[in-house]
Amino acid sequence: MRIAYVSTYPPNECGIATYTQYLSESVERKGKEIRILGQLGADGKNVFEVFAPTDKDIAAKLFFYIERLSPDVVHIEHEFGLFGDQRGVQIVELLIRCNIADTPVITTLHTVFEDLKYEERIIVQHILNCSSTVVVHEYFQKEILLSTYDCPNPIEVIPHGVRIVETLENAKELLYLEGKKVLLLAGYMRSTKNFEKIISLLPSLVKNIPNFMLLIATRSRINEHSKYGEELYQLIEDSQYQEHIKVLHGKFPQHTLDTILSASDLLALPYTKGAQSGVLAQASAFNLPVITSDLQSFKNWIFEVNGGLYAESDDEYVSHISRLLKDDELRYDFMDNIKQSNLERNWNTIADRHILLYKKVIKSPTSKAEFFHVESTKQHKVNLIT
Repeated sequence: MRIAYVSTYPPNECGIATYTQYLSESVERKGKEIRILGQLGADGKNVFEVFAPTDKDIAAKLFFYIERLSPDVVHIEHEFGLFGDQRGVQIVELLIRCNIADTPVITTLHTVFEDLKYEERIIVQHILNCSSTVVVHEYFQKEILLSTYDCPNPIEVIPHGVRIVETLENAKELLYLEGKKVLLLAGYMRSTKNFEKIISLLPSLVKNIPNFMLLIATRSRINEHSKYGEELYQLIEDSQYQEHIKVLHGKFPQHTLDTILSASDLLALPYTKGAQSGVLAQASAFNLPVITSDLQSFKNWIFEVNGGLYAESDDEYVSHISRLLKDDELRYDFMDNIKQSNLERNWNTIADRHILLYKKVIKSPTSKAEFFHVESTKQHKVNLIT
């Protein structure tokens, strides 16, 4: 089975790029052939740099590669704006081209909200019409699609995958945080992350937890939300609790981020908008409990996993954070719950679920036909008899 993923891809910095890397590598380990059709800057084994998000012929360029690589199924990792202007409308042309070529397409919608813009709603409807199957990460997203759009094809719910990793035992020592109760804010800088909420609560948090430390590991991508970043860092500069704030800056490659997560006792997600985030998946890999806002996505995760608490007010943020940083037994209970949940959410399991989905949408030429693929290796030899 050969799968072509259409997505951003590392070293390009993007949550969907990282998601695609983990998913495709996990599927490849199951013995499947993988091809990545990515934006300029993508690099790696069987990775092709195909388009820039500003190109006017994205669909044609992508289909040129699809024709020549002949995948059994195309899997699009969709986010608005990745595929040209008008919120990425060229993805619709690509879907139509694949339909004409009788090539099955699975599309994962990474953004599903009730308040999508007019042009975004039109694009979503066409994705639902032209995809063999649509994948979302959460059941409430499926419910939004079913209640808001015409859905002629199946919608599958497959959660965001979680890595299998080991906590770095000396992480606090490396970050000079020994003896501290560490609350982490992490991820790309966006105003909807609402990080300033936690900074504003420092007086109460420090009063409740004298050894409290707010660890901030966040940054802006080039020309993205720079004004918000300036305001946030100025808020930190003006804080009277500097000794309780540690700010890290840099690129945060995976091994660096792993150290940061290992040094933390609790993750805060005070978002005003969003769904299951890459940061939440990263934290889950380390069984790190969370304090979140009351967004439906986070509430669902907390109800399903029982890995933290959500807050509906400033008082609840302070109360919940203080409680979890003081009550080691409760925090360890949440960690155990996350660890158990990860058995069903790790990338190995998520890869299996995707492969079953690929098999469903691929048309077999006959009921007797089965896939056959042998990995090419230097040791694999074929003797020809003449």
